[in-house]
Amino acid sequence: MQYHGLSSVFFLSLCFGIVLVAYGQEEHTRRSVLDQRWFPGHATWYGEPEGDGSNGGACGYSKLVNEKPLKGRVSAGAPVLFQKGKGCGACYKVKCMDHKICSKRAVTVTIMDECPGCRTDKPHFDLSGAAFGRLALPGQAQVLRNKGELDITYRRTPCKYAGKSIGFHVNEGSSPYWLSLMVVYADGDGDVSSMHIQEAGSGKWEEMKHLWGAYWVIIKGPLKGPFSVKVTTSTGKSLTAKNVIPSNWTPKSTYNTNSKFK
Repeated sequence: MQYHGLSSVFFLSLCFGIVLVAYGQEEHTRRSVLDQRWFPGHATWYGEPEGDGSNGGACGYSKLVNEKPLKGRVSAGAPVLFQKGKGCGACYKVKCMDHKICSKRAVTVTIMDECPGCRTDKPHFDLSGAAFGRLALPGQAQVLRNKGELDITYRRTPCKYAGKSIGFHVNEGSSPYWLSLMVVYADGDGDVSSMHIQEAGSGKWEEMKHLWGAYWVIIKGPLKGPFSVKVTTSTGKSLTAKNVIPSNWTPKSTYNTNSKFK
């Protein structure tokens, strides 16, 4: 009886292990691509009726929110979307469910601000007035805004910035002892889950810490450029920009790369 009991335990353990491996593979596959399913959520709007929403916003994109291609595509996100800043830059398609006054087409928006007061029962997008209005049928934009809150469906979508190179913006106040960077126009996933930096003449990648919004920082020094930067997104895609930040870098400057996420 003991022999059969041990065999049963071994068989169950083996099956459980196979299930865990299969689940792990499925989870890896799920995370390796943007989820194409549509999920229920809520949407409101803020700012001016035809406005861009944020004036800088909690992600720190500053005047970029008022310039194309981001102009009019701004959304603040509830905590589950904002993710304490790590959700900054992610792109979503949003569709209104009230087909009496809403178009069936989706609008594409980018998380560029935080909405700490948004509802938490479902993911909540607080859209710019311009983006919210584009959900409406022709001539119904103001009627839609007057509703205030909508039931919507949403999904992640790749960020596309035609004609724009991915850039690294140096935070105001940066120095050789405190260097802070933000990624702009990050195509594909759009968000950043980790960032590493490599000094001139070094073979070591130093991990940067999340600072606030879309900004990351390394506190060490004196740091010597030019700097290479490695970025990883929420689905594990990565980009390495060799010597992208020159030795004579200056705060509030943006340095572009031709590298792409893989």
